[in-house]
Amino acid sequence: MNKPHKNNIIGWREWVTLPEFGIDKIKAKVDTGARTSALHAFSLTPYKEGHNDKIRFDIHPIQHNANKVITCVANIIDKRWVCDSGGHREERYVVSTPIILAGQAWSIEITLTERDSMLFRMLLGRSAIRKRFIVNPARSFIKGSPKGFSL
Repeated sequence: MNKPHKNNIIGWREWVTLPEFGIDKIKAKVDTGARTSALHAFSLTPYKEGHNDKIRFDIHPIQHNANKVITCVANIIDKRWVCDSGGHREERYVVSTPIILAGQAWSIEITLTERDSMLFRMLLGRSAIRKRFIVNPARSFIKGSPKGFSL
């Protein structure tokens, strides 16, 4: 059996960057049980711009810090029913955005949901990491922190 290359291994939690949203750093829980990634968002305001469905939303990117607020705008690509870890169904807006992890950049789909009471502002689902990374559930922050940010 081939041993995975160490550059393709990530921990069960990692720091990621969402450049189009102006988020230099956000702690993400890598959740292979979740198909789609999820991002903490509040004050969701869907609107039309020409023929495009868009959404404006706010994010507290740092847990337990309500002072830092980032306002984001994205195209709505879908609206889906999602079942959370507690078995509750919720209809969520879906957006697409680039992500940077371990020096790699690619686009992922993210659902927007209120995660204020959760330990992580973001879940990185299996669709986002498929064919890119292998998860070591015994390790955290294998890839370190985003450039210019110290833990």
